[in-house]
Amino acid sequence: MRIHFVLPGLHRVHRGAEVAFEAVASGIAELGLDEVTVVGSGEAIPGRPYNFRRCGLIPRERLERLPKFPPFRSESIAEEATFVLNYLRNFRPEEADVTVTCSYPFVNWMLTRWPPLGRRPAHVFVTQNGDWPAFSDTSEYSFFRCDGLVCTNPLYFDRNKDRWPSVLIPNGIDSARFQPGPGARARFGLPDGSPIVLMVSALIESKRVLEGMRAIGGIPDVHLVVAGEGPLRDQFDALGKQLMPGRYRRMTLPLDQMPDLYRSADVMLHPTFHESFGNVYAEALAIGVPVVAHDYSVTRWIYGEDYPGLVDAASSEAIVGAVQRAIQSGRADAMARTAEAAARFSWTNIARQYRDFLSEVHERNRRTQAA
Repeated sequence: MRIHFVLPGLHRVHRGAEVAFEAVASGIAELGLDEVTVVGSGEAIPGRPYNFRRCGLIPRERLERLPKFPPFRSESIAEEATFVLNYLRNFRPEEADVTVTCSYPFVNWMLTRWPPLGRRPAHVFVTQNGDWPAFSDTSEYSFFRCDGLVCTNPLYFDRNKDRWPSVLIPNGIDSARFQPGPGARARFGLPDGSPIVLMVSALIESKRVLEGMRAIGGIPDVHLVVAGEGPLRDQFDALGKQLMPGRYRRMTLPLDQMPDLYRSADVMLHPTFHESFGNVYAEALAIGVPVVAHDYSVTRWIYGEDYPGLVDAASSEAIVGAVQRAIQSGRADAMARTAEAAARFSWTNIARQYRDFLSEVHERNRRTQAA
């Protein structure tokens, strides 16, 4: 097969969807069975096993002040539109058998509707950023199409499996890097004698980073570190100066430094109410960092019904209690779960699952076109 992964941020940013797509593309390419191409706005990275094509865009940070209206509901969608306008000049559908994205609306529309006449490759959509395009029939979401749907959690799979050819595949981790080991607080400028609470998250409303800081701001001696970037950066810094002066840090790090940052923390806090999957869940689980997160079907599927850090994240008191218990109890329970997490969420295994599903979708599309 000729497989094209298309996502604006590939090779440029290290958010969850981009990390997942690059890992899956690498895993499939390393099997040696297919020709894999990745299309993004970054630069080629030496040593990657797939082909890379660059397409420029206007970064979302420069589009934050644009007015919001359907379908331009956010700066990320405006960024996506600039990517598609650039890529359409070089897009050749005949060069692919299967295209893959998690970006909606403009990338999905391009891959499923261009050219207006003639052959188009099969298209697989991945619910990295949610399943609303596949599930909803309102507004611009009524124009969604795909030939196969990869659902990143069981909630998405259950509500889409009767509508689209679907499969349940989680995200994963590089188990050679995300594993237990010593921290590196001195390298990150973090204090040795104080508990560190880590949030790894985009600074956007849905991640609830401000609520997380408000909840733990009153815990004595705790230092908060947030690894992420986004439009709430100024509000986060202002709140930190008010609630936790001298006890908070905001940073962005290269992907290869993230395992050491996890290892330097005593607790990872992720107070969002919902994630499509949440790579951070699996990364922290594999390294052995205790996690405090919202208790709902997706986190129970990832962590298990007995995980002690799952709480009602709408309650600041519940978050504070869980963080304090995790600090006091240490890492024994979290460390006992690392081996199972490494096996379950290995990108190598997940890439094989993707490849099997893409092959199935391609064969079904080929038979349909031949009929």
